[in-house]
Amino acid sequence: MLTGNILIFIIFAVVFFLSGIRIVRPTYRGVVERLGKYNRFVVPGFNWVIPIVENIYLVNITEALVEANPQEIITFDNLNARVDAQVYFKIRPDEISVKNSLYNVQSCQYQIVNLARTTLRNIIGTMTLKSANSERGKINADLLAVLLRETKEWGIEIVRTELKEIDPPKDVQETMNKVVKAENEKVAAVDFATARETVADGEKRAEIKRAEGIKQAKILAAEGESEAIRLVNEAAERYFVGNAQLLRRIQAVENSLQNNTKIVVPPGSDLVNVIGDMAGIAPIKIK
Repeated sequence: MLTGNILIFIIFAVVFFLSGIRIVRPTYRGVVERLGKYNRFVVPGFNWVIPIVENIYLVNITEALVEANPQEIITFDNLNARVDAQVYFKIRPDEISVKNSLYNVQSCQYQIVNLARTTLRNIIGTMTLKSANSERGKINADLLAVLLRETKEWGIEIVRTELKEIDPPKDVQETMNKVVKAENEKVAAVDFATARETVADGEKRAEIKRAEGIKQAKILAAEGESEAIRLVNEAAERYFVGNAQLLRRIQAVENSLQNNTKIVVPPGSDLVNVIGDMAGIAPIKIK
């Protein structure tokens, strides 16, 4: 009989011990309460609690995401904008933070969602729709600052906030699209006008270059004619001063040659000597 009681006691003790075993994963921390009062901090690994007398409460310390849920917010310029945001947070793994997350706030996620929604209404309500769309970084920074300040005693860390969307009413969106399209067309028109101006400027410079070339050619031609006149004048002064009859003969020869007329010049005439001397040929002596 005694042996049977001992066996029952051993079985009861084993069952009692096994029922109090708690294995905690590395991503969790917790607390043990004895008869409703905080008793000790729970770390990853093997833990044992007294069945019925003690209870263990675990919290996940990995980063979590909560959706602030879309809401209609009236902007400063009295437009209804549909706003949605996300908040990333995690419970700090130290004992005090875990205790605060369990005892200072009823539900971290629920509280964060409502706090984020209220904060977004306060921030965006002071901004126009245009400024809210262009200053998303500022909205995120302001939202993060408020959440960090208000959740300081919750034992959590707000990692970051992300503003997912700020959607204006449909008619306002259509108007904004038309404005953007008009601005793009304006930029394209300015670019086209600039390109045409560049082409025109290039054509103008080319015309100037051509005009300068023509001018230079005319100058060179005039200089050539001037040099020819100078040579004729020198020849006239050398050979025909006081001999008008010989000059007339040369002019007659020149006119005849222009008309491809064949003429015969006597070999011993002065005309042959003058022409030869002008061409660099030794004159023919007249006996």
